[in-house]
Amino acid sequence: MENTYALKATGINKFFHQPTEFQVLKDISFEAKKGEFLSLVGKSGSGKSTLLYVLSTMDTDYEGTLSINDESLTGKGQNELAAFRNANIGFVFQFHYLLPEFTTLDNVMLPALKLGRKSKEEIRQSALDKLELLEIKDQAHKSANKLSGGQQQRVAIARALINDPAIIMGDEPTGNLDSKNTDIVFDIFRQLAKYRGQTIIAVTHDDDFAAKSDRVLELSDGYMVA
Repeated sequence: MENTYALKATGINKFFHQPTEFQVLKDISFEAKKGEFLSLVGKSGSGKSTLLYVLSTMDTDYEGTLSINDESLTGKGQNELAAFRNANIGFVFQFHYLLPEFTTLDNVMLPALKLGRKSKEEIRQSALDKLELLEIKDQAHKSANKLSGGQQQRVAIARALINDPAIIMGDEPTGNLDSKNTDIVFDIFRQLAKYRGQTIIAVTHDDDFAAKSDRVLELSDGYMVA
């Protein structure tokens, strides 16, 4: 029987030790299905960005267990986790983190070149396909710093998709966008989940964005309350 879960987190506890010991995540357990679009919400300081970084394997200093695509990731070394992330997780942040002097196309190709599973020509074609999916292929040869904010965020999403990750994680992915571009990004995420079976987990302060996703997970004082 095929596993229908993309991610499972069980009993996640996280402490900060400076300046004094403080528990920021308290016994968090949940599962995300393949093709599910989840929003993580909560007030500032509730622990949602901390949780995202634990789920993304970038923060390994936690108690509990985490598995993605049936692979247990708790306790693995940094090099192994970095390789796993590049192959299985796409990231979209509030700021696009594009290399300004590189073209749109080059920015999108970078993670796949690093992964090294395909030839450069295959990666180039895949990058163009991703840009076409995001309706920004006509900007492929422009420098990233010549694009509008909304275009830059779509390029960042194309870059997140280049290795066909199982999970796309967003940290305030629409935080710097106007309402029109927020709607565009939301619709892209919706299509990725529905038609490509990719799981979306996005931290957001945008109530409308969260309300339209498949499920809302709310954090309050380190606990998951919804």
